[in-house]
Amino acid sequence: MPNFFTDNSDLLFHFNNLDYKSVVDIVEDNYEQAKDFDFAPINYEDAMENYRKVLEMLGDLTGNYIAPRAADVDHEGAQFDEGTVTYAKGTQSNLHELAQADLMGMVLPRKYGGLNFPLTVYLMANEMVARADASLMNIFGLQDIAEIIAKFGSEAQKEEFLPKFCTGEYTGAMALTEPDAGSDLQAVKLHAYQDENGKWFLRGVKRFITNGNAHVHLVLARSEAGTKDGRGLSMFVCYGDDTVVVRRIENKLGIHGSPTCELQFNDTPAQLVGLRKFGLIKYVLDLMFRARMGVSSQALGISQAAFGEALIYARAREQFGKAIYNIPVVANMLIDMRVMLEYNRSLLFATGHYVDRKETLEFLVDKLKKEGKSTAEYTEEIKYLGKVANLLTPMTKYITTECANKITYDSLQIHGGTGYMKEFRVERLARDARITNIYEGTSQLQIVAAISGVVHDVLKGLFDEKEVREYPGGLARLANTLKEIRAIFRESLKYVLDKKDTQFQDVAAKDLVELYSYLFIGYLLLDEAEKEPKKIFTANRYIINSLANARKNAETIKNELFSDLLHADKILG
Repeated sequence: MPNFFTDNSDLLFHFNNLDYKSVVDIVEDNYEQAKDFDFAPINYEDAMENYRKVLEMLGDLTGNYIAPRAADVDHEGAQFDEGTVTYAKGTQSNLHELAQADLMGMVLPRKYGGLNFPLTVYLMANEMVARADASLMNIFGLQDIAEIIAKFGSEAQKEEFLPKFCTGEYTGAMALTEPDAGSDLQAVKLHAYQDENGKWFLRGVKRFITNGNAHVHLVLARSEAGTKDGRGLSMFVCYGDDTVVVRRIENKLGIHGSPTCELQFNDTPAQLVGLRKFGLIKYVLDLMFRARMGVSSQALGISQAAFGEALIYARAREQFGKAIYNIPVVANMLIDMRVMLEYNRSLLFATGHYVDRKETLEFLVDKLKKEGKSTAEYTEEIKYLGKVANLLTPMTKYITTECANKITYDSLQIHGGTGYMKEFRVERLARDARITNIYEGTSQLQIVAAISGVVHDVLKGLFDEKEVREYPGGLARLANTLKEIRAIFRESLKYVLDKKDTQFQDVAAKDLVELYSYLFIGYLLLDEAEKEPKKIFTANRYIINSLANARKNAETIKNELFSDLLHADKILG
């Protein structure tokens, strides 16, 4: 009987090593909630034990019920008939069971029926759901819609929407993208207008909307007539009633259980969420933290599933009188996959922790302000955490989703011709992985989002602290290697900045972001290797490979091997 939490030693390692007290203390109002809610924890240890029990329960549900249905869900897919979308039978069963287990409001406050879990624990849940069925995670992960209402909506909106999200009666959709406004959300045209009584209505089209058949939509719309940029956009919440017409669902390569819809809003009644004109510059940016992290956890879950399939097959498949597991080139592929999985997980949960710290401090500051208390002591820390989160969330999505495509590709390769057949799970995993480095911002746009933090070296203080630490035994050699990589990064960054050419900086961005990632991930793995001897191998292989890659990145920048990009229009003609 598989359990996707307890059978994953690396996931358990990260849960057991969460340094989470400062976050949980704030999330739980210093455990004052225990006075009002029977199941609220009474202290930090109680909270962590509660998280563990829920993750174990979800591990059983994903391993023994959701995963066995995934092939049928993929085959049946979401169905569309005369404007009505119907989930695959397996998806319906999965959502029912998740709701019965009270898991559809994991991140929502207890006041409305939620579990009040912080982000990083939720990401662990997302990974397990995605490992079982990536398409289901798209629906499960849209709890973020309710989270935005919880953070920025009025009390009346919270009372109206959140309880039914928690019970699973409502699912959500994030209606941002339009036919002519993909990642460039400043170009959104869907019109929001008020009648003579001040009530809001929505008119226009949205496209590529995940779970567009949802009960509740969070919609980015142009509320300020005559504007053309992000300052004219506001956020609205509405029901998926008869005025919201599903015009079609997309016939996709993968994640078939998750309907992707084109929607027509026909004077749809809506409610303004938060303040006018803050839709893009505040609320969507906040939502994107979670959306990027959600897709990263989805990619990680797919990677875990693909690695597991490759390992099982390689041990069972015999060629030339021995299991292919014992052929060095195959074994090396498996080792690389395992190392990728582990450093992806380290990156994801470290980033989740930074976002948790940022969001919980913001929650605390808001609470203190309402009580008329000073918040000055938190100002600089929140500012710093915001910069780090702005760097790490796109970096994490870039790395985890690109790795998911590599891991599933290699897993299929290990399967050989059989992996290309629908009868084998890896064929579906390869198709499901392909979307992860496209939606919620392509890998290229993640580079664009991350480069400012890299150029401004926002992790300088962290790296300075790490450089003066004394690591024991063989880890000292790896620490010196990271110092060498940092010297390469600094030299490369100086080379780019000295040119004083923003266009050159743009084309060098990918190499600079990758150089910076080697340092952050390398130090994460080094610290983990101090705690767990089994991690020494992972740290060694990653850091040594990163040095070789860093030299390559630097050579690309200094030799201007990409300089042709400055004249791409002439070359591509």
